[in-house]
Amino acid sequence: MNRRELLRSAVLATGAVTLGSALPGGIISAAPVQAGGATASSTGATYVLPPLGYAFDALEPYIDKATMEIHYGKHHAAYVAALNKAVAGQAALKGKSAEELLVGLDQVPEEIRTTVRNNAGGHVNHSFFWKSLKKNDSGSAAAPAAGSALAKAIADTFGDHAKFYEAFDKAATGVFGSGWAWLVVKADKALAIVSTPNQDNPIMNGHKPLLGLDVWEHAYYLKHQNKRKDYVDAFANVIDWDAVDKRYELAVS
Repeated sequence: MNRRELLRSAVLATGAVTLGSALPGGIISAAPVQAGGATASSTGATYVLPPLGYAFDALEPYIDKATMEIHYGKHHAAYVAALNKAVAGQAALKGKSAEELLVGLDQVPEEIRTTVRNNAGGHVNHSFFWKSLKKNDSGSAAAPAAGSALAKAIADTFGDHAKFYEAFDKAATGVFGSGWAWLVVKADKALAIVSTPNQDNPIMNGHKPLLGLDVWEHAYYLKHQNKRKDYVDAFANVIDWDAVDKRYELAVS
């Protein structure tokens, strides 16, 4: 049995992911706490898995159902569980959002700092990622609405949308090992493409994220094996540019 078949069999055998488009009770989402639009949620000091918002097969054929089941129901859920375990009993951290933990890591006790960094980052990044996706049925890769402020900013910064995505593709495929590629608004309100290692988020560097792509192998291995560029190309078809545009307007306002 190859790795792809082993991963698929493990999920099916355990029956762990049966959420479909109807999410179980107790899962809630919270309002964004960052201008960039991240939507990781918490209730007091307890962090929860936010609703996916669509069926696991909604992004087919670009992102397959099995990958979405594992990515959301296993990986994201594991970050949430590990974060809750790390902060349990930490009175000084009670009530802090996952984003606040990331930008205030120096206030997190040293003995749990790395664990909080990795798992708060995983929670924030994935909560943001799910809200960046939707099926595009136009027959061509999605792009910001013509004439929108974001479309103009992309053209001014990169030349045109095709050149932007070429640069974004290069950043995503160029991440060594595990990490993310991002379109961000910097402190001077200029657009930039950046990458982060592991589960770090651009807010840790003072940027406001507009779009992020998970390039950990678990995000694409079942469908694309080691062909990361195929996954990055597929991602272009499922970007929710309306959501990205709203984030941009908020970030520069």
